[in-house]
Amino acid sequence: MISINKTEMTPIYKGFLQVALALSFVFAMQSCSEPVKKPEEKVKYVIPDTILRTLVIDTVKYGPVENAIRLTGMVDFDQDKQVNIFSLVSGNITDINVQLGDYVSAGQVLGVVKSSEMAGYSNSLIIAQTNLTATKKQLDATTDLYKSGLASSLDVTTAQMNYDQAKSAVETAKRVLKINGNNENGEYVIKAPISGFIVQKNVTNNTAVRTDNGTSLFTISDLKDVWVQANVYEANIEKVHIGDSVDVKILSEPDKVFRGKVDKILNVLDPTSKVIKVRVVLQNPEYILKPEMYASVTVSNYEKGKQALYVPGKALVYESSRYYVLIYHGAGKADIAPVEILNSIGDKTFISSGVKEGDMVIGSLALQIYSELNN
Repeated sequence: MISINKTEMTPIYKGFLQVALALSFVFAMQSCSEPVKKPEEKVKYVIPDTILRTLVIDTVKYGPVENAIRLTGMVDFDQDKQVNIFSLVSGNITDINVQLGDYVSAGQVLGVVKSSEMAGYSNSLIIAQTNLTATKKQLDATTDLYKSGLASSLDVTTAQMNYDQAKSAVETAKRVLKINGNNENGEYVIKAPISGFIVQKNVTNNTAVRTDNGTSLFTISDLKDVWVQANVYEANIEKVHIGDSVDVKILSEPDKVFRGKVDKILNVLDPTSKVIKVRVVLQNPEYILKPEMYASVTVSNYEKGKQALYVPGKALVYESSRYYVLIYHGAGKADIAPVEILNSIGDKTFISSGVKEGDMVIGSLALQIYSELNN
């Protein structure tokens, strides 16, 4: 075993130490000379051309502020275009060939009433016509006798009076028969006075009908126009006016809005429900609105003297208890802008701050683009 004296190792140890210090200095200098890497900058989202081609861009506008009140209501017949049909004679009804819900044309036969009254009207006409013939012959004969000096002028006047009365009786019998259908076979033919739908049917074949019965045989309604009767509580009466715009929705068509105006306010308060009825007349060319349907009614009107900015409702995005719109700058670039909402009427939302008149806002796919901008 070879032993090494510590005094002999000292120069060697010092040499190694000097080399190590030199290398450390070189490495330190190299590390200082290398550039420091910066964190990557966030790339802002740009709306792709494929989306831009289908995107709806709206403009922030300035206009009168609208108020709205929501009411419950029900679809009803247009009573101005509804006819209740009664029989003008008593008898037994037969030949009914329509059912509830059928569409009928004006003049279409609905049923026939076999009636002794109609037979009596026909008989009265025959008797009146026979009497007219007899009095005409009597007048002619009396006139000839008067010309021959065998009858007086009084006889001619009496014969003329009898003839005139018989003629009047014929006209009366004809009018009575015409009022009751002008049928000389003892039948009263029930015809539809207007075109429309059979909305009530209260008889069947062989039903005995009487003229003193207050129930109609049929009810026909033209459903091209309908009424919506809405309920207004006492506290809201002053908020509804004739001519106010109305949006109506029904359960069977939740995405469809029927628009009209307040046509009449029935100023009679129901003592039980404490509501008054508001009437809205709506066109119904496709017969979507059917009587007895429940309806949601929104009545809107302008707040006098107040104006504000507004945007389409589809341009709004709601997140974290705040509303936002996306302001479009062109070339696929958009920014998120928080806004304060005043109120919403239909597809129109009024804004108190966050945008200015003329700003372009994204009106479709707003939530999707909002998410991309946030990411």
